[in-house]
Amino acid sequence: MSFDQHALSDAVESEAAMGSESDGGHTMSRQTAIVVGVLLVASFVVILNETIMSVALPSLMADLNISAAVAQWVTTGFLLTMAVVIPTTGLILQRFGTRSIFVAAMSLFTAGTALAAAAPGFGLLLTGRILQASGTAIMLPLLTTTVMSSVPERRRGRTVGLISIVIAVAPAVGPTISGVMLSSLGWRWLFLFVLPIAVLSLGIGARFVHSVSATRAIRVDVSSVLLSAIGFGGLIFGLSSIGEAAEGKAPVPVAVPMAVGVVALALFVARQLRLQRTDAALMDLRPFKSRTFAIGTVTLLVAMAVLLGTLVLLPIFMQSVLGMSTMRTGLLLLPGGLTMGLLAPLVGRIFDRYGARPAIIPGTLIIVAALAAMAMLDRHVPALAVAGAHVLLSVGLALALTPLMTATLGSLNPSQYSHGSAIVNTLQQLAGAAGTAMFVSIMTARSQQRVGAGIDHASLLATGTRSAFAWGAALALVAVIVSLFLPRPTSTTS
Repeated sequence: MSFDQHALSDAVESEAAMGSESDGGHTMSRQTAIVVGVLLVASFVVILNETIMSVALPSLMADLNISAAVAQWVTTGFLLTMAVVIPTTGLILQRFGTRSIFVAAMSLFTAGTALAAAAPGFGLLLTGRILQASGTAIMLPLLTTTVMSSVPERRRGRTVGLISIVIAVAPAVGPTISGVMLSSLGWRWLFLFVLPIAVLSLGIGARFVHSVSATRAIRVDVSSVLLSAIGFGGLIFGLSSIGEAAEGKAPVPVAVPMAVGVVALALFVARQLRLQRTDAALMDLRPFKSRTFAIGTVTLLVAMAVLLGTLVLLPIFMQSVLGMSTMRTGLLLLPGGLTMGLLAPLVGRIFDRYGARPAIIPGTLIIVAALAAMAMLDRHVPALAVAGAHVLLSVGLALALTPLMTATLGSLNPSQYSHGSAIVNTLQQLAGAAGTAMFVSIMTARSQQRVGAGIDHASLLATGTRSAFAWGAALALVAVIVSLFLPRPTSTTS
């Protein structure tokens, strides 16, 4: 982990130094480079935490004497909190300075981590996760908006490439770290591992981070906040329950939270369209007037759905079908995460020089090919073949994510960066939940169709997994088609 932190910070410093030599006035100041570097490290830590608990549920169930349905709330509660907080970040980022927001976000995250590590029961553990999620929800929009507001356009691609490391690599290496630690230590060590890094990031940020953009007073529309919480929260809860519903274990019928979420979200959108006429919207929707923003957002959401759906399904396949241990599963998934991390800055440079289309279109095609390869996996496939397919998927995602993020937000006026970032990050949460729900529910439904046919459990899961990845490949084809409509010019337009 310390290597990743130093690598991120050094990369930002290197970009600033290189820029000052070759770009003249087209580079970040040293102060901005420090701010971006600290935000990158802190964001990596908080996003890593999002998936680090993914393989710890059995340990939680045994240690706290709780059921699987209860234990699942350490993930569901986290997602729900993210869905409620992220839509408010557009307003938060305009009203408060960078330093104040950073200190508040990292303080929430650090307090939640400490509480979760010391929690004697599930109630306090869940409270700690909610505090963690509150800080996490603020950090990534803060990082994205800071980069778009303060980094010169000619260098945004390579800097956003570093953000792609945070978004793609941190969730990918979370299960690896978790698997290694749980093989010899208890689940509390997952929080004790993160805690000193969070404290150090908070201390460094409080010392060096300063505001890099102007602020303005904005009235908070309470009705918008409530509608947003009910709308996005209902959809996330409903999508997260689809897998349980397929097994007949959902706490409430999936249609109930989904219907409530859709109605509340429709009311939320209608209210934002009215309030944005006077610049009073909680989430200004005018960024969608940009063709690049609209098309890029759709493509980005498909990519994130595929990424998070695969991160959930592949470990299930590797452990339940191939019989691998938690540690071996995590280690075999690590090369894919590292591949994305290594390629992201390079892809950013390609974007800075050639624009978005030359990377995004091949990237989405590679994603389709990788998922098609995964759709042919069976219980006798070599473990290295699974790892190879995951690396291929990671190459496609690396080619697509950085240009998509840069082109999507770069198409907006600077005054819209905070709202554009809030929109993208909110919809990414929905896409992640939808991708996970789609992959798991298809796998479960397909497996149950063949129960009673004399087929063993591992073979049933293999059949379901192949079907899920086949549908994933079909979904990725949508991203290929949509990406063809991206405008050829990549200069900032509104």
